[in-house]
Amino acid sequence: MSKIAVFGAGSWGTAFSMVLADAGNDVTIWGRREEVCATINERRENSDYLPGIALPPTVTATHDPEQALAGAEAVVFATPSQTFRQNLGEWKAFLSDDIVMISLMKGVELGTLSRMSEVMADVTGAGPDRIAVVSGPNLAKEIARREPAASVVACADEEVAKRLQALCHSPSFRPYTSVDVLGCELGGAYKNVVALSVGMAVGLGFGDNTTASVITRGLAETARLAMALGANPLTLMGLAGLGDLVATCSSPLSRNRTFGEKLGQGMTTDEIYASTRQVAEGAKSCSSLLALAQQTGIDAPIAEHVDAVVAGKITATDMMQSFVARDTKAETD
Repeated sequence: MSKIAVFGAGSWGTAFSMVLADAGNDVTIWGRREEVCATINERRENSDYLPGIALPPTVTATHDPEQALAGAEAVVFATPSQTFRQNLGEWKAFLSDDIVMISLMKGVELGTLSRMSEVMADVTGAGPDRIAVVSGPNLAKEIARREPAASVVACADEEVAKRLQALCHSPSFRPYTSVDVLGCELGGAYKNVVALSVGMAVGLGFGDNTTASVITRGLAETARLAMALGANPLTLMGLAGLGDLVATCSSPLSRNRTFGEKLGQGMTTDEIYASTRQVAEGAKSCSSLLALAQQTGIDAPIAEHVDAVVAGKITATDMMQSFVARDTKAETD
């Protein structure tokens, strides 16, 4: 039995802890709030984020990062991406020299435009063989209910990817390996921005033609940027690209789509933040993804317009009207 530490006691961190436990591992969750850790240990559920779902006996929780990491061969990070650099700086003293770090986070850092794998490398000095990401169509509540799902475990070192694949292959969770860390991360981050725009369309009362059009053009926009930065185009057609995009844009369980719906219904970004403790990564990362596209010389109309709506510069209605009014071109341009 391997020991795995999971940093982040939200819905996805908790659900992935269940996957790891079901695969035969001993899992310790680090939680920011001591009361959440106590509930996990005493009531065997995370009632704040996954109420009513019993946790496996091999999942425990602690507020002490040193305790969470003691003896762990891998650590999984499932915390908000925009505070990750600061948090990791506080935790790195407890990381062993050979521990493998796995990101579940789907964001691009504001200012530096760094992906989370790059933040891990910057803060810890770890090489690419100790940094991995997991990305795919993985809505936390469905994973926690043990509904069948697949995902991608990406690491530049294929042998490490295979080892991590074995650690999270459970009866209901099927992981595939990849060496395309960049493609998996960009697919995971960009789909949140597309989901915001789809949610806005739904909030405005539009139907399937509109949402399918936005999803498809969102995939094209994601692929343009990812390929320009060196990603494998097949990654964008796979689970970490199209798969994650479809799930996030189509499901009412998606916090980014739900955030977008509220924008479409006329709520402001501040009002939405005040109404929920869940983090919609797309609202935080849209400006950094737009800046990354501009820096790369890639046309990114969805990121541009979503960023403007989130910032309160235009409305969701303005965004949809602007999409239709854009100059026409060939689909493959």
